[in-house]
Amino acid sequence: MTKPGKLLIITAPSGAGKTTIVKHLLATLPELRFSVSATNRARRPMEINGRDYYFLTTERFRQMVDQGAFLEWEEVYTDQYYGTLRSEVDRILAEGKTVIFDIDVKGALTLKMTYGDQALAVFIQPPSLEELIKRLNNRKTEDATSMKKRIERATHELTYRNQFDCTITNDDLAVALEESVALVRHFLGKTP
Repeated sequence: MTKPGKLLIITAPSGAGKTTIVKHLLATLPELRFSVSATNRARRPMEINGRDYYFLTTERFRQMVDQGAFLEWEEVYTDQYYGTLRSEVDRILAEGKTVIFDIDVKGALTLKMTYGDQALAVFIQPPSLEELIKRLNNRKTEDATSMKKRIERATHELTYRNQFDCTITNDDLAVALEESVALVRHFLGKTP
């Protein structure tokens, strides 16, 4: 039997910088492999099925939930589902790699509960809620209704930060990137 691999769970409210940090970790540490999540939301321009997400119909997503295909899943927004496919994680662990996740707060907590000490759960927080709102507005990817939902959700998600193994404040991106690499290297036993 192969030794179980490790899991690196990165979570944050939308706009805090988790995707930027995950991309940097993937570019810096070759032992990491990204776990592509599944969703039923519409694909945005420039997103590629199988790279950014597995884009599923709502019906297919629900079928897969019923079949037990997900390690965790959630209705993040009304009728908008996201989840972690068990097959995706098993595939990466079978390759002997460390799985890295870029997922929502509740999904992150579920994975941490499932994998315990095999997983490191990192919460990325913005320097302030005001800065987070500014970042979301600067994206220009949301209409007013969607933006309101994201801000409400982010405000709620910030209350979970103390439930994670550690928190990185993304005030200065270069510092946050450096901290994240050092933290992951330590978790993987790669520090002197």
